[in-house]
Amino acid sequence: MNELSTVRLGEELDVPKLNRYLSEVLDINILNTEVLQFSGGYSNLTYLLKINYEMNLVLRKPPLGARVKSGHDMSREYNILNALYPKNIRVPRPIHFCNQTDVLNSEFYIMEYVSGWILRSDISEDNYPKPDQMKRIFDTFIDQFVAIHGFEYENLGLAISANANDYPERQIVGWTKRYNNAKTDNISSVEKLIKWLNDHIPASSGVSLIHNDFKYDNLILDAGSHEIKAILDWEMSTIGDPLFDMGSSLAYWINDDDPEWIQNTILSPTIIPGNPSREELLHAYAKKSGKDPGNGVLYYAYGMLKLAVIAQQIYARYKAGHTSNIKFAGLIKVVDLCGIIALQAIQTKKLDKLF
Repeated sequence: MNELSTVRLGEELDVPKLNRYLSEVLDINILNTEVLQFSGGYSNLTYLLKINYEMNLVLRKPPLGARVKSGHDMSREYNILNALYPKNIRVPRPIHFCNQTDVLNSEFYIMEYVSGWILRSDISEDNYPKPDQMKRIFDTFIDQFVAIHGFEYENLGLAISANANDYPERQIVGWTKRYNNAKTDNISSVEKLIKWLNDHIPASSGVSLIHNDFKYDNLILDAGSHEIKAILDWEMSTIGDPLFDMGSSLAYWINDDDPEWIQNTILSPTIIPGNPSREELLHAYAKKSGKDPGNGVLYYAYGMLKLAVIAQQIYARYKAGHTSNIKFAGLIKVVDLCGIIALQAIQTKKLDKLF
C-alpha cells in the first residue's frame, strides 16, 4: 500500500524555509504545511506536503550522502516528467523544479499528488488482491510496459546518445564500475557475475524509451478498477535497449515456488496468486512486443547485477553513516544473494525452478 509516516530522523525538511520558497514560486499564501514521508522505497526521498489543509503536493529529493548523480538527478527526472506528461503517458503532473541547494541542501522538485494505492512487497495475505484481480493488474502492467517501449521517443525532447546501439556494453561496463566504486566487502558471487556479463555482452536488440525500474511498487493503481493511474520513479529512464529494461523488471520478480530464502528478500509482491512466473512474464512480454529475448537469462543476469549494485550503493551510504534507516543494514546480504541467483540462472540456462 501507499504508506505515509512521520519524517525519519535525519531526513527532516526545513519547513519554514520551504514555505517561503514555495509561496514565492507557486504564488500562493502558505500559512501551514504538514510534512509526511512515504515509507516505501530505498532510493530518493519522497514527501507529502499538506499545504493549508487543502492542497496536497509531493516533493522528491536525493537521499543524504548520495554521490551517484545519474541515479538521483532531480532535474533529469523532472524534465522527463515534463516531456511525458503532455503526451498522455501516465505520469504525475510536474509542477516545479528547484536548482537552489540552499533551500533544502539539495535540488528537488514538486509534482502533483495522485491518489490511489501501491501494491508493495510487504502487503499482508489478508489484503491480497483476488487471483482474477491480480491477473488484471498484471495484464495492465505488461500492456503499459510494452506501450512505453513502443512510444515515439524521438519527439519527446530527451537527449539521445549518439551510440544508443552500444547500450548493452555501456550498461554492463557502467554497472561494473559503479559496483567497484561502492564496494565495501569481497562478494565472490558478484565478482563472478561481473566477469560473465563482461564476457557475454550482446548486440543491441533495438532502441526505445525505457523506464529502467518498472515494477509493481512504482505504479499507483485505482482502488476500484486496478487500472494504472500513474507510473512513478522515472529518474533512471533513458533511451536504450528494451530487453535490458525487461531484465531489470525480471530481477525483482519472485516466483511462488522459489526457495524460502529467495522469497524472504520480498523484492516485489509477485508471489500473490494470479501472477505469472518469470518465464511466463518473459513470454507475455515477447508475445505483446514482438521481440525475441531468447531464454532471457542474460537479461535476467544483468538485472540481478544492477540490483546488486543498487543494494551495494545504499549499503555503502548506510555503512558510512549517511543514513540511519535500519532497513539498510541487511542489504549486503541482498548483494550476495543477487550474485548467487544470477549464477544459478546462467548455469541452468533458465529463469524458473533455479534451486
